[in-house]
Amino acid sequence: MAERDLFAGGAALRKAAATSPTPPRAAKGKAVAPTQPAEADYDASSIEVLEGLEPVRRRPGMYIGGTDQKALHHLFAEVIDNSMDEAVAGHATFIEVELEEGNFLTVTDNGRGIPVDPHPKFPKKSALEVILTTLHAGGKFDSKVYETSGGLHGVGVSVVNALSDVLEVEVARGQVLHRQTYSRGLPQGPVAEVGRVLNRRGTRVRFHPDAQIFGPDAAFEPRRVFKMARSKAYLFGGVEIRWKCAPSLLEGPDKVPEEATFRFPGGLRDYLLREIEGTTPIADGIFSGKVTKPGGHGSLEWAVTWVADADGFSTSYCNTIPTPEGGTHESGMRVALLRGLRDHAERVNQGKRMTAVTTDDVMAQCASMLSVFIREPEFQGQTKDKLATQEAARIVEGTVRDAFDHWLAAAPAQANKLLDWVVERADERLRRRAEKEVARKSATRKLRLPGKLADCTKAGAAGSELFIVEGDSAGGSAKQARDRASQAVLPLRGKILNVASAGRDKLMANQQLSDLIQALGCGTGSSYKDDDLRYEKVIIMTDADVDGAHIASLLITFFYRQTHRLIDRGHLYLAVPPLYRLTQGAKTVYARNDAHRDQILKTTFKGSAKVDIGRFKGLGEMMPAQLKETTMDPRKRTLLRVQVVADDEEGTGDVIERLMGNKPEARFAFIQERAAFADETDLDI
Repeated sequence: MAERDLFAGGAALRKAAATSPTPPRAAKGKAVAPTQPAEADYDASSIEVLEGLEPVRRRPGMYIGGTDQKALHHLFAEVIDNSMDEAVAGHATFIEVELEEGNFLTVTDNGRGIPVDPHPKFPKKSALEVILTTLHAGGKFDSKVYETSGGLHGVGVSVVNALSDVLEVEVARGQVLHRQTYSRGLPQGPVAEVGRVLNRRGTRVRFHPDAQIFGPDAAFEPRRVFKMARSKAYLFGGVEIRWKCAPSLLEGPDKVPEEATFRFPGGLRDYLLREIEGTTPIADGIFSGKVTKPGGHGSLEWAVTWVADADGFSTSYCNTIPTPEGGTHESGMRVALLRGLRDHAERVNQGKRMTAVTTDDVMAQCASMLSVFIREPEFQGQTKDKLATQEAARIVEGTVRDAFDHWLAAAPAQANKLLDWVVERADERLRRRAEKEVARKSATRKLRLPGKLADCTKAGAAGSELFIVEGDSAGGSAKQARDRASQAVLPLRGKILNVASAGRDKLMANQQLSDLIQALGCGTGSSYKDDDLRYEKVIIMTDADVDGAHIASLLITFFYRQTHRLIDRGHLYLAVPPLYRLTQGAKTVYARNDAHRDQILKTTFKGSAKVDIGRFKGLGEMMPAQLKETTMDPRKRTLLRVQVVADDEEGTGDVIERLMGNKPEARFAFIQERAAFADETDLDI
């Protein structure tokens, strides 16, 4: 029995230890029953009911996203959005914003003014007090009052009231001025009639954020408030925004004007021009437009361009409310631009080039602004950072796509330029992905050099050379003729892929180009690293005939498009092999082409002795000793360095696109323009 008691006591001790921070101590030889903790009382009196605006003060993050600087400025957004709703509805023509000393902010409009008569549901309160002290109270639930509005939940200005230690509101209606003061959401007295006003109407809200919520050091940033106010004028051309700031607040690097007036009839087009000032556009002009009641809804306005030397951005609004996280309206815009470019590519027989292009490629350096006005929009969260209305995607896509088709068709040259640029972005993205895959593989196993590469033994790049030759036969002769210490040889099979006209899928799948990139070791595109180039000189060595010249042109096009900096750094060369061998007795001379042959016959060989003239059909027919003597020996050879004319970079790109691109009509025009030149000139290389 004693043994069972001791065991029971041990179990109890373990249970007590699990439920109490200090386990009970047992007297020696005795088991101690644990003391069970008393459960807290939980009944109806435990249920707390928060009334009025107390929920806002307890949990401000639920209504304005937090208590940081962004949340602080969201208070201003809620107040000015109410004034903008009056302007968009056609009842207000101006809005005044004034930032005062002491962190007071005032917003005034000349709209209809908040109603001050008793509310039918709360006859002892004015409608003004109901709006300022009751969550989900407002005039925007019924579209008869506002066709489109930014306020949807009826909590905006009441939240500002709850989170301000001082809020003063003045309403001018019917030539009578009314005033009421609040502190932390509580009225400090009834609505009072101040007197008659003949030339004033609308609402004036002056408030001071509560330091208990935002901290003692929280203060409005003049530049941030200034930009927020100015953006409203861009969004609605029918309103004038008047700005005023206390002079004592205008110190520092982000100084803004003390007073300013904003009115922008050009709307988002003017806004975008200001934002991209100083950048270089991809295509001339801005794609912009405005449509009223698309799909039976409010209105839609956009402005889009592409910039070459800056990051892209997308700025969007719904009912003048900024949507920094985008949403369905931005999705519609992205799809419209992608499909519009694809349709244009099909019209100009370039559809295959757009196969792998995505919306990310189109928007990579796209600067766009979009504003929609729709009835009863749906947002994610009270702060309205992201639009969730599904219908907005369909409206924006359909409207913008039609307009984009017309814009592209009206300027085909600019449309083609934009198309080429977008395709290049897609190519670059795929290159980076492939290079990352190669880098990932190299982390686990050392990559092997191409099987046909006969590498040199020199460890560093200094003094080393890579000969790119045409075919295995020429490659065999070159390997025997080379200096193994400093010269490497990579044979290629016939004509390589024309990278100027091939799609990215073919480029990535081409084994010959993959071998060449791997042999160089320096990467391509934006990932090119000159320090990783394995050879000091890269020498294209092809037959001295038309086919050889074509292969050399294809290779130069590859280097220009994929490793442009390799050319800029002076690494790319053309070998000059002979086309003829002239022999007279023990004397042998080599000629580059027909003209050079005729010159040698007139100047080098004299007398009546017969000159034996032999023509090389290709490098593969040359003996290794002959190839070394004429083309590979640094002491005797001739090399032509490939370079881009410094002041004609754009012209070089246009020529390569014209002659090597996938537009045969451009090459046909080039041939027609130079038909007489071809008849009169020796074109041998």
